[in-house]
Amino acid sequence: MVDKPQHITDVSGSGVPIYGDDIDTDQILPARFMKEVTFENMADYLFYDARRDEDGEFSDHSLNRFEGANIAVVNKNFGMGSSREHAPQAMMRWGIDGIVGESYAEIFRDNCKSLGIPAATADHETVTELQEWIEDNPDGDIEIDVETETVTYGDTTVDVEIDDAMQEALVEGIWDTTSLMYSNMSKVEETVADLPYVEAE
Repeated sequence: MVDKPQHITDVSGSGVPIYGDDIDTDQILPARFMKEVTFENMADYLFYDARRDEDGEFSDHSLNRFEGANIAVVNKNFGMGSSREHAPQAMMRWGIDGIVGESYAEIFRDNCKSLGIPAATADHETVTELQEWIEDNPDGDIEIDVETETVTYGDTTVDVEIDDAMQEALVEGIWDTTSLMYSNMSKVEETVADLPYVEAE
């Protein structure tokens, strides 16, 4: 897991526009790379086919042009298709800390929440203007404020929407359910010990 703060109230950095509606998880992380047993190398496979031309050389795909960016700005129904966690894992390991988009597939958005990646929603015009701004300001700073549900870039601040469950999990620091379970292991063990149908070893 990439190290992240427990409480995620805001995310900032430079942006990368990822253009296109209905980009599915197989485009984000091609299925042939799912045979690996860990997520360790997933960053290398992010948009693997889309980022290469027919000769296998890097193309002018935005992820090649905006390498080092950490705020992705996407269009409609991003992350549709299969529910593979590998897609947001690849984005996170490539360096994406937050996403602004028109809409997301529900499971993709939930997987983002579980990885501590805020996925904010805005209308088509707002997203398009932000993508255009990034093209003109490749090193410009963008901030996603999870608490106030705003995105700020340049001299512009716009309202966005963040799912209530995602906002609560990020701000309260309960998005990492595995760590949360381990931190409460003593309570889990106490509960198990009181269950009449569980035999002690």
